[in-house]
Amino acid sequence: MTTAKRFEELEVWQRSKELTNLIYKYSTDGAFARDFGLRDQMRRAAVSIMSNIAEGFESQTQSMFIQYLGRAKGSAGEVRAQLYIAKDQRYISGEDFNSLVSMAEICSKQLAKFIQYLESQPNSRRVKEEGVTYDV
Repeated sequence: MTTAKRFEELEVWQRSKELTNLIYKYSTDGAFARDFGLRDQMRRAAVSIMSNIAEGFESQTQSMFIQYLGRAKGSAGEVRAQLYIAKDQRYISGEDFNSLVSMAEICSKQLAKFIQYLESQPNSRRVKEEGVTYDV
């Protein structure tokens, strides 16, 4: 497995960004856009997936990274739950629902596998910025 130098290189982060952009796209118009509670909560949950992956990647320890990935996984579940409401309220079509739920499930599975992988590497060190010096 190659070592990612930046969180933007992580496939799960890229997929969560795609999911977030789709949530924003589908919640911009019509009745969905006027349901401020659901719209805003879904957007926050989607943003939380990618943000927790990034924050965990930038954290100092592997155990912190795993905790942040767990939070991201929880947010993926939150998005899936909220998609059911969006579909039931006819804010999104059945086809769009299936696509978005599938993407959220893939994020969740990727996060679970990533957590499992990191937990199997208990003595590995976190990657630090290479070639950077800080004058204090």
